[in-house]
Amino acid sequence: MASVGQFMEEAKEFEEKVVQVNRVSKKTKGGNKIGFSVIVVVGNKKGKVGVGLGKAKDVASAIRKAVNRAKKSLVSVPTVYGTIPYDVLIKRGAAKVLLKPAPEGSGVIAGGAVRVVVEAAGIRNISSKILGTKNPASNIYATLEALGSFVK
Repeated sequence: MASVGQFMEEAKEFEEKVVQVNRVSKKTKGGNKIGFSVIVVVGNKKGKVGVGLGKAKDVASAIRKAVNRAKKSLVSVPTVYGTIPYDVLIKRGAAKVLLKPAPEGSGVIAGGAVRVVVEAAGIRNISSKILGTKNPASNIYATLEALGSFVK
């Protein structure tokens, strides 16, 4: 039988970061139906990162769904001396994301959406630029696709 300590250990395996919370409303005959959509990034800071979108009538349930979906869509990211192996430019929809390796000590030079994904993956030195849309959801998915494009 599992103890409480094991559940706490399993819960702390991945770091969770809520990136975006949207309140959505639908007009119906009986009135407005209000719900929430949440984007969460999970990562273990050792090369695994995932993104999940959860929708529910309350924020807590939406976050829980998003975390479960993010854990199912984990991507392995190879790192070389704390950075990525080579430059990559990904276009996904309207989002264009450029990721470049950086020398040791330069840190994470990245915008909000890219920064969250890269830090969750455990990359310590990287330079990036968001070239397309400013939509965080699109940029997160483009960054995840870029990081998943590296071959180990």
